[in-house]
Amino acid sequence: MTRILVTGSAGHLGEALLRVLRDCGEDAAGLDARASAFTDHVGSITDRAFVKQAMHGIRVVLHTATLHKPHLATHSRQDFIDTNISGTLSLLEEALAAGAEAFIYTSSTSVFGRALTAASGAPAPWITEDVAPIPKNIYGITKLAAEHLCELFHRRFALPCIVLRTSRFFPEADDDPAQRQAFADDNLKINEFLHRRVDLEDLVAAHLLAVEQARAIGFDRYVISATTPFERGDAPELRGAAPRVVARYAPAYEGEYARRGWSMPDSIDRVYVNERARARLNWAPKYDFGYLIERLRAGEDYRSPLARAVGTKGYHAERFGDSPYPLESD
Repeated sequence: MTRILVTGSAGHLGEALLRVLRDCGEDAAGLDARASAFTDHVGSITDRAFVKQAMHGIRVVLHTATLHKPHLATHSRQDFIDTNISGTLSLLEEALAAGAEAFIYTSSTSVFGRALTAASGAPAPWITEDVAPIPKNIYGITKLAAEHLCELFHRRFALPCIVLRTSRFFPEADDDPAQRQAFADDNLKINEFLHRRVDLEDLVAAHLLAVEQARAIGFDRYVISATTPFERGDAPELRGAAPRVVARYAPAYEGEYARRGWSMPDSIDRVYVNERARARLNWAPKYDFGYLIERLRAGEDYRSPLARAVGTKGYHAERFGDSPYPLESD
């Protein structure tokens, strides 16, 4: 059996990966700074000696550990550099020394940053891997820098590295108070499956496909988000008449939303496109907007069994007024 190391094993994605890997009989170990039922090695990826010990016998690394956007107001910029850049470098170097055959890096669509914001009256940005990232905070900057480290280790040392730029998958409440006030939580999350969210089960599937194909691919980056029903020609109309566009592709949504008292925003501000991941990884995400509407109409939970099993974790031990986490201006 392949020896697999999953970093960030106490987090949403890390736990989900380990649940699936162990259910499949894989020899997989978890690493995290926090103890959990899925963490075998408790320590920091910034501790080189600890990383070296944990990497013994490992052939595949699934690197999900990170400081996230919700940590911007509680951690220093140096903390982000230490964890997201230096920690990734330590993992890459020790993976190479251990003879690892694949390194899968969980990045974020946050690397696109200011490229996600269109001028007033402009079409909704159509976000593919060809869009040049313009990070807008230290989180995005460090995630992009870590991507470049992965590319360097492939180019310089032939270490197969796959970068997965994931859209939203966390179950916590939105960090924007205006969004929390305008939409019920489930309403908001299902709206996002149109253009900026992915279910945890589909996200895990993308990571495991990346493992299978890393050696053949070598290096690549992929946007990992639920398949949008939209076409690029819809982008101008999405900025001001989103409900009309959605109704063309999923007419059943209107009745179900009306029954629940839900709403669709007038404007959709960007669309993440997963075409490359579907074509090159043979990824076939199941949880898209149309499928979720079918589940709602049948009285079923829209979340996958895996997402329900992992549940909500949070990013901080404390609360911050009426917000799930503190906000940082940049």
